[in-house]
Amino acid sequence: MDTMTLWHLTGWEFAALAFAALLVGFSKTAVSGANTVSLAIFAAVLPARASTGILLPVLIAGDILAVLTYRRHAHWPTLWRLFPAVAVGVVAGTLVLVWADDAIVRTSIGVILLFMAGVTMWRRRQAADADGQPDEITSRTGRVKARSYGVLGGFTTMVANAGGPVMSMYLLSAGFRKFGFLGTSAFFFLIVNVSKLPFSAGLGLIDGRSLLLDAALVVFVVPGAFIGKWAVTRINQRLFERLVIAATVVGGLQLLLP
Repeated sequence: MDTMTLWHLTGWEFAALAFAALLVGFSKTAVSGANTVSLAIFAAVLPARASTGILLPVLIAGDILAVLTYRRHAHWPTLWRLFPAVAVGVVAGTLVLVWADDAIVRTSIGVILLFMAGVTMWRRRQAADADGQPDEITSRTGRVKARSYGVLGGFTTMVANAGGPVMSMYLLSAGFRKFGFLGTSAFFFLIVNVSKLPFSAGLGLIDGRSLLLDAALVVFVVPGAFIGKWAVTRINQRLFERLVIAATVVGGLQLLLP
């Protein structure tokens, strides 16, 4: 087990993780995808493979707060259509983590972050044309799209907790408005992340030491969620997404450097 305890961290390292935890709370209630920055910070401060297990309970705390905030806006037909494909992706991601060492996981996270940055830029270009309604998932094309995004989302969320941009692109392309997007995304990631717990524990990525660090970090998720709830109707979305993309690219490149 290569996790780190709270006592192994310097003050600056803990401050970086605390900021990342605050960003998790903000992303869950305001701008989905901002937690890719948190992913980069966790993987830079902690052993890359272990960082995925330590970050998971922090993400779940943010998911719970998001569900409490937007529970009335979830679109359950979309969720039920996604879950089987996501399960396939989670299993595939678990198999990768069984044999992958820290260097491979670190490189994989870096590649995934850069890929997700590209996906997000493409999504922003396409979002203006996404004028459909969530009901389009009942079409054959909609079902194929849901399965494709579901498998990719399950794989990326298991390997690197990086399924947010994949699901963001899918939900926007399906025509979800802001609060429907946030409510559906909140329930999706709460259910998926909780289902990942036994896999992560079985791989040795979660134990008592990692949970102690999580307990200290979850405190910072709460103010982030409240800031996100306050900002969601006021924030300049375009500018923030540009900043998130830039930070994601920097974080991905950092992880790819020796």
